[in-house]
Amino acid sequence: MKKKLTVILSLVGILGTTAAVGAEGFVEKVTGYLQKDVKIVVNGQDSKLTPVYIDGKAYLPVRDAATQLGYTVNYDEANKEIELDEAEEAALMPATGVIVSVQTKEDGNTRIELLGSTWVILTVDKSTTIKSLDGKTLTAADLKAGTQIDAEFGPAMAMSYPGQAHAVNINVHADRLVKEDTIKEVKHTDDGWQVQLDNLVLNGGKETRVMTSQGESVKWEDLKAGTKVKAYYGPIETRSLPPQSPLFLLVVQQSPIIGTPKMSPEAAQEYRNLAWAQVKEQTSHITTKQDEAAVQIISSNEVGVLPSTDEQKKLLTDVQAAHGNVVTVTYKTDQDELLGPLTAVFDFNTKAFIGFNIRK
Repeated sequence: MKKKLTVILSLVGILGTTAAVGAEGFVEKVTGYLQKDVKIVVNGQDSKLTPVYIDGKAYLPVRDAATQLGYTVNYDEANKEIELDEAEEAALMPATGVIVSVQTKEDGNTRIELLGSTWVILTVDKSTTIKSLDGKTLTAADLKAGTQIDAEFGPAMAMSYPGQAHAVNINVHADRLVKEDTIKEVKHTDDGWQVQLDNLVLNGGKETRVMTSQGESVKWEDLKAGTKVKAYYGPIETRSLPPQSPLFLLVVQQSPIIGTPKMSPEAAQEYRNLAWAQVKEQTSHITTKQDEAAVQIISSNEVGVLPSTDEQKKLLTDVQAAHGNVVTVTYKTDQDELLGPLTAVFDFNTKAFIGFNIRK
């Protein structure tokens, strides 16, 4: 029967920040026994360390044990000192912005999509510290679309698009109001910019961010009447008619395409047929009829397409460099609540398949 030994050490009480063990110039030969049937567990994990028993006491190799406990070991030969130093923690990455989507995962953790200083997917679990600005402890249930936060995440980050990481610390600022609408008018003011939506005027200043849903910055000058946007604002509104409110984040959903021909019914059907061939592996989840998929012409710089081959990546790069347009064919699925709709993207000029929009 194997024995189980759990080693629990107080790093502050035993090691502090730096500890040294000195020798007095003598060497004593001792005899010990490796106890391979004794398991050393550190923080609930098997450390793979094997203790040596000398005169009934268990000893561990200082370098291996220190590594398991997050310390580095240095030997000062001149002073005959073994020095243990706290290992430097990997730096966390900061971000600030608004939560644009929240999902509860099957494992009970929460997945949030943050848009602002960066575009990132963060996993919130029991180890994530969530606090309000006044220091009150919050939970993942307090996070929702429109919540403005500061976050620290990492140190590891998945090389996906967008990047994905573990949220370590979250500070909640405020719950912003959310409105999805079409811009009626944009004008420059003495204090910044003013955006008029239907029955709402939003005032943007230096702190206001304007970007696409993929985190790309958009210039105020490029906003036009007819541009579809999602605004995160307030939460305070004036009592004027129409009411006014400070604008925190403006996300460009889709801009009108100027100077391109309208899609004829025959052309739209051709794209639907091309798209259906690309989604054949997903047809069991698609709820839209093949001939009823939505077909649109949009700017190549406003799609969140993720090419899967080098040829598709080059095609997208070339189309975007030429400020060209693409055609999207969108299907609703039984997974929309979790993943969003399924959208195939084609080059407007060549009808070549570029890839699928990121589902989120």
